[in-house]
Amino acid sequence: MDTRLTDQRLRVQRVQDELVARGWHALLVPSADPHLSEYLPQRWQAREWLSGFTGSMGTLVITVDGAHVFADSRYWVQAEAELAGSGIALVKINTGAATAHIDWLAAHTPPGGTVAVDGQVLALAAAQQLRAALQAAGARLHTADDLVNTIWPDRPGLPAERIYEHTAPHAPVPRSDKLLQLRAAMHDRGATHHFVSTVDDIAWITNLRGSDVSYNPVFLAHLLIAPETATLFVGSGKISDKLADKLAADGILLAPYAAAGDALAALGAGLVLLVDPKRITLGLRERVGGARVVEAINPSTLFKSRKNGAEAAHIREAMAEDGAAMCEFYAWFEAAMARGEHITELTVDEHLSAARSRRAGFIGLSFPVIAGFNANGAMPHYRATPASHAVIKGDGLLLIDSGGQYLGGTTDITRVWPIGQVSAAMKRDYTLVLKGTLNLSRATFPQGTLSPMLDALARVPLWEHGLDFGHGTGHGVGYFLNVHEGPQSISKTIPDANMAMQPGMITSVEPGLYRPGQWGVRIENLVLNVPAVTPEGNSFGDFLAFETLTLCPIDTRCIDPSLLRADEVAWLNAYHATVRERLAPRVSGDALQWLQTRTEPI
Repeated sequence: MDTRLTDQRLRVQRVQDELVARGWHALLVPSADPHLSEYLPQRWQAREWLSGFTGSMGTLVITVDGAHVFADSRYWVQAEAELAGSGIALVKINTGAATAHIDWLAAHTPPGGTVAVDGQVLALAAAQQLRAALQAAGARLHTADDLVNTIWPDRPGLPAERIYEHTAPHAPVPRSDKLLQLRAAMHDRGATHHFVSTVDDIAWITNLRGSDVSYNPVFLAHLLIAPETATLFVGSGKISDKLADKLAADGILLAPYAAAGDALAALGAGLVLLVDPKRITLGLRERVGGARVVEAINPSTLFKSRKNGAEAAHIREAMAEDGAAMCEFYAWFEAAMARGEHITELTVDEHLSAARSRRAGFIGLSFPVIAGFNANGAMPHYRATPASHAVIKGDGLLLIDSGGQYLGGTTDITRVWPIGQVSAAMKRDYTLVLKGTLNLSRATFPQGTLSPMLDALARVPLWEHGLDFGHGTGHGVGYFLNVHEGPQSISKTIPDANMAMQPGMITSVEPGLYRPGQWGVRIENLVLNVPAVTPEGNSFGDFLAFETLTLCPIDTRCIDPSLLRADEVAWLNAYHATVRERLAPRVSGDALQWLQTRTEPI
């Protein structure tokens, strides 16, 4: 008997029993915490605990007579496998940003029915949309209770890890200067106060880092910025007395984590509070006292997306260290495969992570290593486990998506490598994806272009052959912060003004192509927005181009040369020349030989 599936059935049944007892129709369980984080502390992994679905994004809806997980195409194969036998149905949606669960609840909740969700983990903007949809259907939204808490007897507590300071030279802008910048933005919005809940914004503002969340060096806290001081609401004992004194010298006072709501309630008439409706929960918004509320994007979200020159220099250094680790790993990997050693997807994770750990400035991984051989590579967010993984042998494609957190930057890279004989169909898919990577990487565009407008550039080489992929093409990347950050997103999402491309932004370029049950291809680099060279006398404004930051060979053995144009070959050869020049001084022996071989021009 699969005890996991038994657990899921029992937990869902307990929720359904509670729904019946309270006279409610449905419970909505988003993948979120009070900070609306992507990667969640154990305490708020309720969707996974209830359903067994381990994907990083997805929404669970439990009704009195059923249960459904809403997930996008990155997780369909994974979700079908993890939900099999649980009685929980998968609802396939187009993108992670889709609101299909809202439409579904509005259509399936009877008039007079109640949908419950914990308001402490529901974004204000999402709550407004959900409430409007339910009201139109004659139903109501209940947000005052955390129903999961009543049925999760051994629910984990809050993380207690210590917070540390991100110092110069890697943190080139003092937090006092960042607070001045924020207060100027508050003034422009007519705000006297500003409340921030998103943990990466808080880490950036304060130049602090932590380990409360896996893979992202952040910590759980709220921050209330006033005209002269700021209050950091954080767990007791997480900040040393010495660090507290340094924060106080910059006007940042400490308060208990649980006191954030009371502080909002104390804001009286005559004050104006700036909040970001996409980055504050309904529960906290409802605590605001008599202050007038202004809704707009967190200014720090815009500021931290635009890396300055000093940060860009540190990021280039981190990329070189990361590339050297990749050389060391792949040299070992190819030699071990040639010796006929037993290598699995788990082995890849172990050895690649160990290679990174030996590099200067390395702190940890930026997300779990994805090593998918053949059919497993067709699942964009696949992760090998001791209970389910592939041995790497025979013929096919090995996709490896990985990244590291360094004091001077965050990395994210995907490469695909040939194992044994690679078929003509595999080479065709690989080359078409590569053409998409090159097409976008070589783009020049007006400054201020809305990032989703660039998405088609990576898809055109695939569209020409009737092919496509179901995830976005690129996400913003933090500076020793979250591997996924906004506001820019190169994707099919409907753009807003905050997604304008500006100098200093770092974004991934990662088109893919997936053949379920066969193989997957994704080729990913990180790029930096830099001023573009335009003809003299240009009167059409400032233009941007991409500087490719990632330094690692793109395997040329998988290429179908007949599909590449001369200009594409020239770009690839120039890139490989740069990779060799930048990485050769950092590696030696087998790693250097591997680098030289894999960067030979074609």
